[in-house]
Amino acid sequence: MSTETPQTPGEASTPQREGAAPAGGAAPRPAGPMGPRGPRPAGGPRSFGPPGARRPRRKVCVFCVDKVKRIDYKDRARLQRFLSDRARIDPRRKSGTCAKHQRMLTTALKRARFMALLPYTADHVRAMMSARDRAIAGGPPPERPARPPFRPYGPRPEGAAPAPRPEAPRPEAAPAPAKPEGAAPAQ
Repeated sequence: MSTETPQTPGEASTPQREGAAPAGGAAPRPAGPMGPRGPRPAGGPRSFGPPGARRPRRKVCVFCVDKVKRIDYKDRARLQRFLSDRARIDPRRKSGTCAKHQRMLTTALKRARFMALLPYTADHVRAMMSARDRAIAGGPPPERPARPPFRPYGPRPEGAAPAPRPEAPRPEAAPAPAKPEGAAPAQ
């Protein structure tokens, strides 16, 4: 006895391969839910990065852990942690804050900047540093060259005395008007 299925006289006698287009010109069926190469290893979601790479640890919102309701813009020490070395606000993926607290943090940082508690730019960061901190961070910025004082007529030759300024002629004092003799003094 044979296990083959009976064929009708119009069908071709060639067997169908898996994944090949069926007779009649229709497209092959898409792969099933397990993907074209079979099930994923361990059956979980796709792995992060190349095989053997370390998976980054999930960051937790420090404000949620501390159960903070409002972020105070005057808390300079706490807010400073969320600024980069170039005084930019760190994104959520770097700081680990949740969306709600990131919005509150951004507002607080901007208020603190406005009140001059925190810097706006990297130049302001350098200006706020002490001399010791600046030396640790790579030294002070280069000094600007000293500019000579502004002289509209150019430099004087050495040893020459300044030229005397010509004085404008002063008008002579006009005589006071004479008072009539018989008039009484005004009181």
